[in-house]
Amino acid sequence: MPATDPASTKTARNILTGLRAIMASRGNAQKKLNKVVDTIAEAVSSEVCSIYLRRDGVLELFATRGLNAEAVHVTKLAMGEGLTGYIAKNVETLNLDEAASHPDFQYRPETGEEKFHSFAGVPIIRNQQAIGVLCAQHVEPRRYSEVEIEAFQTAAMVLSELISSADFVDDNIAGEAATLDNGANRLSGLQLVKGKASGHAVFHQPRVKIEHTVAEDTEAERHRVYSAFDKMRAQIDQMTSQAEFGVGGEHEEVLETYKMFAYDEGWSRRINEAIDSGLTAEAAIERVQQHTRMRMRQIDDPLLAERMHDLEDLANRLLRTVSGQMGTAAKMGLREDTILIARNLGPAELLEYDRRKLKGVVLEEGSLTAHVTIIARAMGIPILGQVKNIRQVVREDDHLLLNVDDNVVFVRPGPSVEEAFEAQLELSQKKRAAYSELRDKEAVTKDGVRITVNINAGLRDDLALLNLTGADGIGLFRTEFQFLVAATMPGRTAQTRFYRDVLDAAGDKPVIFRTVDIGGDKPLPYFQASQSKEDNPAMGWRAIRIGLERDALMKVQARALIEAAAGRKLNVMFPMVAEPWEFDEAKAVFETQREYLRGQKKMLPSQIRYGAMLEVPALAECLDLMADRLDFLSIGTNDLTQFLFAADRSNPRLAERFDWMSPAILRFIHRVSGDAERLGISLGVCGEMGGRPLDALALLGLGVRNLSITPASVGPIKAMVRSLDLGQARQEIQTILKEAPAEPRICLEQWANKHQVDLG
Repeated sequence: MPATDPASTKTARNILTGLRAIMASRGNAQKKLNKVVDTIAEAVSSEVCSIYLRRDGVLELFATRGLNAEAVHVTKLAMGEGLTGYIAKNVETLNLDEAASHPDFQYRPETGEEKFHSFAGVPIIRNQQAIGVLCAQHVEPRRYSEVEIEAFQTAAMVLSELISSADFVDDNIAGEAATLDNGANRLSGLQLVKGKASGHAVFHQPRVKIEHTVAEDTEAERHRVYSAFDKMRAQIDQMTSQAEFGVGGEHEEVLETYKMFAYDEGWSRRINEAIDSGLTAEAAIERVQQHTRMRMRQIDDPLLAERMHDLEDLANRLLRTVSGQMGTAAKMGLREDTILIARNLGPAELLEYDRRKLKGVVLEEGSLTAHVTIIARAMGIPILGQVKNIRQVVREDDHLLLNVDDNVVFVRPGPSVEEAFEAQLELSQKKRAAYSELRDKEAVTKDGVRITVNINAGLRDDLALLNLTGADGIGLFRTEFQFLVAATMPGRTAQTRFYRDVLDAAGDKPVIFRTVDIGGDKPLPYFQASQSKEDNPAMGWRAIRIGLERDALMKVQARALIEAAAGRKLNVMFPMVAEPWEFDEAKAVFETQREYLRGQKKMLPSQIRYGAMLEVPALAECLDLMADRLDFLSIGTNDLTQFLFAADRSNPRLAERFDWMSPAILRFIHRVSGDAERLGISLGVCGEMGGRPLDALALLGLGVRNLSITPASVGPIKAMVRSLDLGQARQEIQTILKEAPAEPRICLEQWANKHQVDLG
């Protein structure tokens, strides 16, 4: 990146000196703004210098040197109207040798600007929003030099502080600057965890608020930047050398490019030159970042656009480092109902937040199979993912209405949107209240069939929900959560203590522990699961495949579970079993540990029951070969669906393409249900399908009698079961299986409504 001309530094320093004197002077806001335009115009030898500020939703001419004085507080432009409106709306710099040549040019006769040809304007930015525009004009048609543009941008940064300072602005400006309203936005995304929430936007990585732009001690600011560069570069070096990235591949080139930017001397030199002009370290970084944005927008190159993201990320990282604001919003604490905004989140990061105040999450990225999605679902926190540019549209503390059920988030909603949302929220709360009344009632159909309704769990906080929901037990305890949220591999003692706590909390209710399902799309940062990147991690080296190859992991977990269940029944389930020998080897690991503990005179479980997850369709072909040693079987509908349809659930294009009510899924489950009944194998379902009333109705009609679902789904499923005549439902499902209608979901829904089945 080219070095800054020394003349630019001198010009900017002269402007800052003049503005600092104006800040310290006495007088009202209008007089100070008049002095500001005079100072800037003289510093860059501009014939016209004008300041527009936002008030009542429009840009109003507040001060000028060179235009008609009568136009002040008279000339007003809407956001996007004219060149000034274009700059404010797009938060972008313009530099034109002939203003009238721009498609957004508008002539305002009251200003007397007809004799001026050249035009330059820069946005006055506060919290990444334009609160005004600083403009310059010349009679002769010429483009302003880079030195002049940089001087305008530096002046605009200081003006932002002046305008927003309580000591500077009078009431009529202060109120406007503080209450900018860019209007409501309706943003769409991908449904990751259903639910609705209202709250204020909080950034997971909070933006650094630059409170002071003018430096008191230039050398001290320079030292702060040098120190921040050293820290940031050390972080980048550590990140790029981490073992889990593997060796070779496209990611290495990306990381090396990122590292190259971090060490770019041109970038650091420009920041130092901005400090020389009199800016603080934070303002200097932001100043160079603004200039980089302006230059990059002028280049129509997709590759450079990608590099722009790298530069933005590095500049933000450097800003957080130099300001000392490295912590996430969780570490700083939440003040009120919050909707968290982030590019992406890890499971441990989500768990750091106060669940009482965190009402929802909006991610710029995110996928259905990410561990944060699984944990958020367990916590009952709605998540909307794949919301592009959310961090550019939303400001800190904006009011948000999150409706993941409809795949939308409303930013700064109007009264009518808010009223409709509140009505929906109230209806949801009434339903929850009605469901809570079913807590102590059994899930029995109208024709007397008892259905077992368990919950899925994996966190310590989930245990309280067992009694709160009135569930029959825990049908799936995801033991990998303990591994996902830990900084290092949990030891045997820690695992034993945790599993014992789970069993103690469950009391007489059964708990099925699934052995760790890690690897593939659930990598552990401290566990190198593979030497190379997998093209299809969902079908890769994960779950029982890792457990059997790295058997030390399974041995430790087996011993911990057996010790924790001393004197009690232990239910163990192995994930992603594809063939009988995998189940047999996993069971042998547990039996070996049981014999070892028996030899150590340790108290053993009263019984160990062994089960398997049916996620890989191949297992369904071998059930008769395992019937004598398989105590129970649980269908994992999430993975089963993607394997049956060869459709990656983490791919947004495919996430909702295949329906659980398709004939292929219904017929497969019907066959498995019949085989399990014939072979005497207890059958359950522990995927999302069982937590949706209509889909659960189909499962019951297919012969499933045991459901394990999210805690939030227990009430709706109990209500559905208690309103259902199962005999009639089985007949309807048999008809759907036989006739295979084009829309089986619609057919079953119509039948359910006709028979007054409660679908929530």
